[in-house]
Amino acid sequence: MGRRSSRKKGGGAPTMARRKKSETVSTGRGKRLVGLAKTLVPLAAPVLLPYAATAAASARESIDRYRARRLGVPVERLAEFTGRGAALHARIVGIQESLGSLGERADASGGDARFASGIEPRLRQLLAAVRAAERMPSVRRRAAHRAIDAELAPVEDELLRRFNLR
Repeated sequence: MGRRSSRKKGGGAPTMARRKKSETVSTGRGKRLVGLAKTLVPLAAPVLLPYAATAAASARESIDRYRARRLGVPVERLAEFTGRGAALHARIVGIQESLGSLGERADASGGDARFASGIEPRLRQLLAAVRAAERMPSVRRRAAHRAIDAELAPVEDELLRRFNLR
């Protein structure tokens, strides 16, 4: 019977001599790549920069349209509603605008006008609370936003009722 070899065939990690040249990293190869980049980037930049600028502007516009749609405001007014309370701010402004149109309706009653004038000071207070909450720690800010949301819900319900939508 023959002697067994202690050396395994085909197993283990390849030694330095068996590695492919493409797998090795050398300073010479790195210098060549840096040199190539120094040559190609100035040549490609004038061609690619306009495309990159157009893509960035298009992406920004898409983000703005998405945010405006989520807040329920036109894109032109998006800058008015920033921060963590932007959605509440937009809701309050939307209610204030709706109150103005509530009194202008042809079938508006005296109760509609009294409701609009009575709720307007409270909406101003809630708007100030939203702005103040921006500078609060996150736990307090979330609690303030929940409280403001809870106060806005009945006002919105009453407004919809007065527009005969509920």
